[in-house]
Amino acid sequence: MSASCAAFRPATAMLGLSIREVSQALRDGRVSATELCKKCINQIQRTRYLNAYITITEETAMEQALRADIRLSTGKPLGPLDGIPFSVKDNFCTDNIETTCASNMLKGYVPPFNATVVQKLLDQGAVLVGKTNLDEFAMGSGSADGVFGPVRNPWSYATQYREQSKEDPDSDWTITGGSSGGSAAAVASLSSFLALGSDTGGSTRNPGSLCGVVALKPSYGLLSRHGLIPLVNSMDVPGIMTRSVHDAATVLRILQGRDERDSTTVQAPNTPPSLPEHFDIRDICVGIPKEYHAPGLSKDTLAQWSRVAAMFEQAGARVQEVSLPHTQHSIVCYHVLCCCEVASNMARFDGLEYGHRSAVDSSTDAMYATTRHEGFNNVVRRRILSGNYFLLKSNYERYFVKAQQIRRLITEDFKTVFRSGIDVLLTPTTLSDAARYSDFIQEDNRTRSAQEDVFTQPVNMAGVPAVTVPTALSPRGLPIGLQLIGQTLQDWKLLTVAHWMEQQLNFPLVRFHEDSNKRELDQSVRERTHTVGL
Repeated sequence: MSASCAAFRPATAMLGLSIREVSQALRDGRVSATELCKKCINQIQRTRYLNAYITITEETAMEQALRADIRLSTGKPLGPLDGIPFSVKDNFCTDNIETTCASNMLKGYVPPFNATVVQKLLDQGAVLVGKTNLDEFAMGSGSADGVFGPVRNPWSYATQYREQSKEDPDSDWTITGGSSGGSAAAVASLSSFLALGSDTGGSTRNPGSLCGVVALKPSYGLLSRHGLIPLVNSMDVPGIMTRSVHDAATVLRILQGRDERDSTTVQAPNTPPSLPEHFDIRDICVGIPKEYHAPGLSKDTLAQWSRVAAMFEQAGARVQEVSLPHTQHSIVCYHVLCCCEVASNMARFDGLEYGHRSAVDSSTDAMYATTRHEGFNNVVRRRILSGNYFLLKSNYERYFVKAQQIRRLITEDFKTVFRSGIDVLLTPTTLSDAARYSDFIQEDNRTRSAQEDVFTQPVNMAGVPAVTVPTALSPRGLPIGLQLIGQTLQDWKLLTVAHWMEQQLNFPLVRFHEDSNKRELDQSVRERTHTVGL
């Protein structure tokens, strides 16, 4: 056994379990909630070089874990998540915990309430260990554009990748995808059993694919958006990130349903207590959209797409090619609608009620202008400018209305395919495995987002559910995930198929290379030296 495996094994012995397994261990008394919480906090500290977390809520988490232990010792757990550590993307409001959106605009903002999805997890006894890193205001596809710095993909420090790379890990590491890269890294690095992300155009599924975790984007309206700081109201959905499909289903059952604070929520359909362990895949028809053979699709991703399609067919499922003819227009349509809603949503950040306020006070207009210039990065400012341009009276019909019309056609494409007898669609999630950070930043945010969101954003415009399932490791030793798309409010059926697919694939947990352990030690020494210097 290598030194890295030996060093990592004690953590994975418990942290590598599924939610169902660790929940049973808590009930059986094989581990306490406080012990489990401490293991997760220690794992966060061990992997701080990933930059996955903005805020670590150690004191609050230990208090929550202690209360969970009392309930568990009396045999009265609140539910399957009682005592389970989780993390939350830092664009969900958390009571008395700073919520920054990885922006200077909201540094120091402490909400007086919890987002509905956060509150539902806490009501089940789950333990919040931290707030995770992201692109500023969730605008990006790499988790590289926030004020707290880029998030590093845990698989960059895995044995499979490091043994192939001869370069310094400080210069040769890959992105997590975005914008929920911190949440994906938290789950992949075993510092959290589940994490919440937001998904506007693929922001949970993209990093889920690149970090090798399950990432669910539920049907629009199934989960409350109350307390999620909005990006695009008509597309935003809280996303669920876990290490197994069964865990994602467990979390979905808890979070779904109507919320009086969010008028777009719908009543959740009746669902069984858990996913079926045995499922006859021969009853399923899988569609393969021909338009998703996009330019830039890597041969490794294409090979996995073909392999899994063949796997379904060999198991007895019907697999057939389908057409979503307006897919070619979707990324441009998405960009226009996204910028329009961003321009509207970002108008509230004016330096008056909350968040950053400029010291310039020569006039109200000057204070507004400098506040927004100082508070927003270039990516956010460009989207605001673009959105206001599209919404000008002279441009409104040409851009915004036209994009809404195309969006309706994209939605009809999905409806037509599902009416034809297709149960789920199988597609790539990303064009390739994770890019090296040094390569990723060679292009601007707009170009990168257009490339990375090509397979994911049509789902948000149509409001249908989708889930990314880790499929295999590329020849570089990095995860490749595939996406399953389902019908509106048939999330449970989608997860049932995804669970069957996951069982056939047997994707591995990350195993850190010995260089990562040395890096952890070196970082610890630097931090202690810095602290003494203060």
